[in-house]
Amino acid sequence: MKYPHSESLKKNRDFQLIYKEGKSRANRYLVLYVRKNGLSKNRLGISVSKKVGNSIVRHRITRLVRESYRLQEDIFNSGLDMVVIARVSAKGKSFQEISDALLHLGKLQGVIKEK
Repeated sequence: MKYPHSESLKKNRDFQLIYKEGKSRANRYLVLYVRKNGLSKNRLGISVSKKVGNSIVRHRITRLVRESYRLQEDIFNSGLDMVVIARVSAKGKSFQEISDALLHLGKLQGVIKEK
């Protein structure tokens, strides 16, 4: 499953670099780290700890975050590496709540294009 505009971050060293050099903002459900990557596309990494729940819960949150990003991808600036970390409070939340949380963090980080 390949996205035309963005790729997934998978390597641990990519995550570590973003944690170290990126800027982070958080709200009730998510934490968003952002770092410029010098590419023309965005790369998205999603991290859901075992503290959040079992694999079914974690995968559901991962899918919600990925889908809410995919649907809003065109309003994000390009050339960014982003890591979204789900907090324990994200467990059991609806798609709309997760999507709103992601947009809120994007605005806080200043990575959403002005209309």
